[in-house]
Amino acid sequence: MSMSILGNVPILRTMRKFPAGVMVIPLLAGCLVNTFFPDLLTIGGFTTGLFKGGIQTLIGLFLFCSGATIDVKMAGRTIYVGVVLTCLKFFLGFGLGLLVRSVFGEAGLLGLSSLAIIGAVTNSNGVIYATLANEYGEESDVGATSILALNDGPFFTMIALGASGLGTFPVKDMISCMVPMILGFIVGNLDHEWRKILAPGMVLLPPFNGFTLGAGMNLFNIAKAGLSGIVLGLMTLVVTGLISFVIYSLLRRRPDPMGAAIGTTAGVAASTPAAIAASDPSFEGQVETASAQIAASVVLTAILCPLMVSFLTKWSDKWFEKRGKKRRPDHTEAAPPEKKS
Repeated sequence: MSMSILGNVPILRTMRKFPAGVMVIPLLAGCLVNTFFPDLLTIGGFTTGLFKGGIQTLIGLFLFCSGATIDVKMAGRTIYVGVVLTCLKFFLGFGLGLLVRSVFGEAGLLGLSSLAIIGAVTNSNGVIYATLANEYGEESDVGATSILALNDGPFFTMIALGASGLGTFPVKDMISCMVPMILGFIVGNLDHEWRKILAPGMVLLPPFNGFTLGAGMNLFNIAKAGLSGIVLGLMTLVVTGLISFVIYSLLRRRPDPMGAAIGTTAGVAASTPAAIAASDPSFEGQVETASAQIAASVVLTAILCPLMVSFLTKWSDKWFEKRGKKRRPDHTEAAPPEKKS
């Protein structure tokens, strides 16, 4: 009787009620433990290896699973959508990071460093995008989720910081960030059974990534980063949400709300500063603050981006209605129009 009662506690269901809760809530739990009981997770053995020092292993495994979900057989507009949105996400985030640094210097805007800005703005939340694409987009938009998964993790951030001269990353380190994803891609496309086995890792690993990352943070430092984290989230929303919507709609020559669906920060992006510092120790002093700022951006964009896409979808539908057209050709315009008798 007692076992059945314990088994019915809706922990996961409750976590999912919060934006990015599956990662953010464990992150906050790890932060609380590290703030008030800092020695609890340093007892050694498997406990320390998993919950305190396993962040690089967990990120690597996440990238491996992410690569396995990318289907090489995707073609046509699906590839076009994925490539265009990935490029928009990267170049707009990269440009924003450089702009803030050139205007405000190394100190950044409200303490937002280039590491925090590029790390947050260039990473999109694939789960939110897939959900929005399924509800508001076309079939090809949903398929583009796999290509957008390429911006998960630190690789693009390394490219941006290295290209701008803000960081020094050996080619070996940059390649090493992509090896897990490449191997996962190969395995997933050689054997679709492996893809099915590895795909759930995209859901399983974020809570562990979150807790381990939080175990390296201090709650008081996160509180100090509160305002800057909100600003970072709004910057991400406007630059890669609203501006991406305008650019993407111009490229398609029609309003397309999917251009705004990348205006989020991925939950895994909160672990990017730690991965960057592991390759270039000069960033170590920025890891804790940047991670906290990015975590705030994860939550804020997870709430506001769906609202923005919903609004833009309604506006786009009205735009098409005035012209006697439908917005989603995959579903409603695939068949040729009937001839009038």
